[in-house]
Amino acid sequence: MGSRWCAALLRVLVLQAAWALAGGQVRYSVAEEAKAGTVVGRLSQDLGLEAGEAEARRLRLVAQGRRASVELSGASGALLVSSRLDREELCGKSAPCALRLEVLLERPLRVFHVELEVTDINDNAPIFPAARKNLSIAEFTTLPGSRFPLEGASDADIGANAQLSYTLSPSEHFALDLHRSEEYRESLFLVLTKSLDRETTPVHRLVLTASDGGRPSLTGTMELEISVLDANDNPPQFNQSVYKVQLPENATEGTFVARVNATDPDLGSNSEVTYSVSSTFPEKGINIFLLNARTGEIHLAGTVDYEDIRSYEIQIEATDKGTPSLLGHCKVVVEVLDVNDNAPEVRVTSLSVPVAEDAAVGTVVAVLSVSDRDSGANGRVRCWVWPASPFGVEATFSGSYSLVLREALDRERVSEYEVEVRAEDGGAPALRASRGLRVPVSDVNDNAPAFAQAVYTVLARENNAAGAELARLWARDPDEAGNGRVSYSLWEGGAGALSSPSSWSGAAGGGWRPASSYVSVDAESGRVWALQPLDYEELQVLQFEVRAVDAGEPPLSGNATVQLFVLDENDNAPALLPPPAGSAAEAGGAAAEAAAAGWGSGTLWAWAAWGAPAGQVVAKIRAVDADSGYNAWLRYELREARPKGPFRVGLYSGEVSTARPLDEADGARHTLLIVVRDHGEPARSATATLSVSLLEAAEAALAAAAGSSSSSSSSWRAAPGAETGPSGASAATNVWLVVAICAVSSLFLLAVVLYGAARWAPRAAVLSAPGPTTLVCASEVGSWSYSQRHSRSLCVADGAAKSDLMVFSPNFPPPPPGAAPKDPQPEPFALLHTVSADPLLAFSLSLPTLPSVPRPLCSSCSYRGSAPAA
Repeated sequence: MGSRWCAALLRVLVLQAAWALAGGQVRYSVAEEAKAGTVVGRLSQDLGLEAGEAEARRLRLVAQGRRASVELSGASGALLVSSRLDREELCGKSAPCALRLEVLLERPLRVFHVELEVTDINDNAPIFPAARKNLSIAEFTTLPGSRFPLEGASDADIGANAQLSYTLSPSEHFALDLHRSEEYRESLFLVLTKSLDRETTPVHRLVLTASDGGRPSLTGTMELEISVLDANDNPPQFNQSVYKVQLPENATEGTFVARVNATDPDLGSNSEVTYSVSSTFPEKGINIFLLNARTGEIHLAGTVDYEDIRSYEIQIEATDKGTPSLLGHCKVVVEVLDVNDNAPEVRVTSLSVPVAEDAAVGTVVAVLSVSDRDSGANGRVRCWVWPASPFGVEATFSGSYSLVLREALDRERVSEYEVEVRAEDGGAPALRASRGLRVPVSDVNDNAPAFAQAVYTVLARENNAAGAELARLWARDPDEAGNGRVSYSLWEGGAGALSSPSSWSGAAGGGWRPASSYVSVDAESGRVWALQPLDYEELQVLQFEVRAVDAGEPPLSGNATVQLFVLDENDNAPALLPPPAGSAAEAGGAAAEAAAAGWGSGTLWAWAAWGAPAGQVVAKIRAVDADSGYNAWLRYELREARPKGPFRVGLYSGEVSTARPLDEADGARHTLLIVVRDHGEPARSATATLSVSLLEAAEAALAAAAGSSSSSSSSWRAAPGAETGPSGASAATNVWLVVAICAVSSLFLLAVVLYGAARWAPRAAVLSAPGPTTLVCASEVGSWSYSQRHSRSLCVADGAAKSDLMVFSPNFPPPPPGAAPKDPQPEPFALLHTVSADPLLAFSLSLPTLPSVPRPLCSSCSYRGSAPAA
């Protein structure tokens, strides 16, 4: 027997692993009861994997349904027996006994189906339902040839191992009769071959032996004890030997199944028949069917399930009431009909989550197993996904599906999907089942930080504290974790500051300074801090770019432009300017001159002639304010102005002129206190002292001539503490009369000419440029605004530049295409020439000039010069 076991095991080991690669299915065969560790097949080689590839790609086994009793070696890729294989436990009487396994292979994910057939060996002996059976047979009345049904033995094996043959111990009265049928279970009968004689042998004891067809053959026995009875010699007879009944599996308890009927030709109590169930197959059917002993009706006492047991065989006996009682036998075969009472089952075999949002279309997300226990159309299942996008279901094998990606994912739009896999069978009505899957989407860095605005305009007042917060920028990145964590920095490649022209003289490159010297940006919050106090007189506009970079791999970035406009504060008081050379000559007959000694002591000196008419300019007070706009708009006032005083000062021009004709009653000298005040809040001011001496007309003319000649030498006549009064003027006149008495007429004529030139000479300075004259000055009315596009820089004295005011051009429509400008535009930062020799004012244009206006924008302009000829 041991050699036979070895031969069977050898046949299993050398059995070729027949596998049909169509559909990715591998088939193996192994004998039941194989020892643990037995190699079923070299799965990794049969799948075409290289050495070590099975372990690297995580080749693993997934069993479906019941315990597989096999395992997969991760190192060698071999399929091994892991525990006891009992074909009868796994498959019962089903043939062949095939276990369906799934093998998963990752990177990329693939599914292979393995079918393992467990072959039968003869390891189960035939078993009778009972070890002893008692029979009662009447003597003489039971004729030879009478048949008594016996319940045959059962063998858990299949095939030849379950083919049973029966032998009866030697007896001259009994023999066996075995009826085999392909449609029904075999029937075994005990046949009486010779009439019994109770007086000779009252009891017959026989041994019934059942042998299977295995090699070696196994046997089972049952003892038959036959009692010989007297009298009643006619057993009940059924009208059918076999009753066939069909019963739907959804039949309810109490349902009528069938009715058996037996008759007995005897009379009296010997003809009264009662029914009983002698046996059922399978045995649990004894509790499912209920037989009425009097009527022979069979009713359903439990539930039947087509998927569990498809047919029942009930052996029924009819017994009369004779003494001894006689028996009749019949068989009731109940066929269970399938109904659609099982919904499909959806199981998740493998789930690969989360899914990256840049996963390619066709990526396998999950492997599903869908089955239905019903048969035929009731067991045919179709499967789909709801909602339909972005996932779909593809059939990979019978009962196996893959959940695949049908559309591109975007985590910023949908970060997680609730997918429902639905299955429906083909029954009527159809039954459905579903399985919910949660599929999260993992983030990739596919979104750059974006600012809410492309350009941020920030207004900051000058003289701010160092470290003050100027603005806060925020960029949004819809990615998550590090991909959405934004850091901010000042981008030096797009930053710069336009400084005041006063700082250009020593700096190359047009006055640009890096923005990082003025501001800094907090890397985490995006706050813009001032590194130093801002000075409008040094910096008007600071433009720089802030870059937002995320922490993804690779990092993405976004930029925003910040335009920082510095707002002027009234932090500079007006400053008085020294009188220029040649001012006395240009003042006409006013003889205005500032002695250096007088200027150094804070007092200006001027002369006026007796009898000068009202409105004659005596002197001009010049001042400048480093601020801009209203803060730099100056006005001139007399501090102690008398109602009918002889002098007045121009509110915005600073010109001191006669308020009425001068006479001798006004006195020889007048001291005027002139206050120069700006329009800031609060206003700042400066005070100038002007001393005016009254002379005769001839003396005044000579003093003016002397002042003119002295101005041509580009020097100021004065000594510390010097004073020019009426006595000094008379002495100078006497000297000139003694020395040049012959030239009095010429000097008088010269004085008249100079007086006329000074009296009617134009005083408004205009821009010397081709085209219509444009006057740029402050206005008494209107609001002041700041603009980056149109600004004028005012240059005071010799090259000292400051931003005095900002004047805006109206928003005129652009010229028609192709129209050439009439006036050539000056280059940026080019100084325009002024006709006047007085270097008081010059304009520097950083952008194209303003449109021409027909008249000045203010009531008074302090810029002297002559307009170009038309």
